[in-house]
Amino acid sequence: MPKLKVPLYKVFWDEDDVDAVTRVIRRGSYWTLGPEVREFEKKLAEYIGVEYAVTFNSGTSALHAVMLALGVKPGDEVIVPSFTFIATANSALFVGAKPVFAEIEEERYGLDPADVVERITPRTKVLMPIHYGGMPARIKELREIAEDYGIFLVEDMAESLGAITEEGVKVGNYGDAAIISFCGNKVITTGEGGAVVTNDKRLYKKLLLVRSHGRLDYHGKYFTSPESFDYITLGYNWRMSSITAALGITQLNKIEKAIELRRRVAKEYEQRLRKVADIIRPFIEPPGVRAVYQMYTIRFVDNPSLRDAVRRHLAQKGITTKVYFEPIHLTKLYRSLGYKPGLLPRTEKISKEVLTIPIYPSMTREEIDYVVNSIAEAIQAAKSLGRVNAQPESRY
Repeated sequence: MPKLKVPLYKVFWDEDDVDAVTRVIRRGSYWTLGPEVREFEKKLAEYIGVEYAVTFNSGTSALHAVMLALGVKPGDEVIVPSFTFIATANSALFVGAKPVFAEIEEERYGLDPADVVERITPRTKVLMPIHYGGMPARIKELREIAEDYGIFLVEDMAESLGAITEEGVKVGNYGDAAIISFCGNKVITTGEGGAVVTNDKRLYKKLLLVRSHGRLDYHGKYFTSPESFDYITLGYNWRMSSITAALGITQLNKIEKAIELRRRVAKEYEQRLRKVADIIRPFIEPPGVRAVYQMYTIRFVDNPSLRDAVRRHLAQKGITTKVYFEPIHLTKLYRSLGYKPGLLPRTEKISKEVLTIPIYPSMTREEIDYVVNSIAEAIQAAKSLGRVNAQPESRY
């Protein structure tokens, strides 16, 4: 039996979360369209430093809504990474547009600005980078590209709420819009849920219509007012419930504590893994940057067989790991759409070398030691079987 079981993540919660949800339930009314939704949106916008926030029932709904609100349509192209969760690219397909995959760079694993420029055509409508695993992408450069070519910039910050760039600005402030996920493994979570933030009032109003049946009902009065509400466009039922929003409020109240604890774990990993040969640790933050370490991803450069051996060994030790991410363009769905291996050589190579290991705010020193020691054991065992290539040079 494994000495410990270490999951990939654990939710960071306390009794405030329980109490907030309980209050809404005991109220016995307004479990939908209650005041908690607007309060959560207001607090979220204030935290990021933008004018508007619109909540949704998932990050995927938020992505879809942004495409609709921006008027993306068949024939348009949306530049995205393949090294991300599939919903990023699928959001283009949802509206009949074409995902155009661009390469990532090797430090932050965000979109490579130089490669993005090569992928822009007259049909490009949106540039949508992600901030990988809690580390800001080279978002200032990407914003400048979007401005130069007159295309929309949408930040997929599903993994990076609270991250800060070199300019001392939180991610989410650079795009025409940014999407957030509150799925279970994120920095704060409501189980499922998402949001779009923006400084564009027109876009904000379109998002409100899209998420609630195309109905003119900006302030949740549908069930409390005797007046009729008109339906002026096609919309969906993508609303966040009051119960979920109540949980979002209490989660957001402790986000800085959660980030502080994640960064503590990441620092301990950095110090401990520095002594383990044959791996590359996450990119060291440049001055002024704050990563939030929603994920902690190590890399086995030029040695995917060692990566796989370590992954198997950790599983036997009760330690959950994941490959974040397998290239989207190599999935069965996207191959059926004509995307082929070799489209993104750098992305494909990196994906074979990365491994995301457990990280969560409540992670103990014993758990950290267990993970690190198990990685070292796995590498030593692989060396004894001759499965390790020459140690890569450090990037630091």
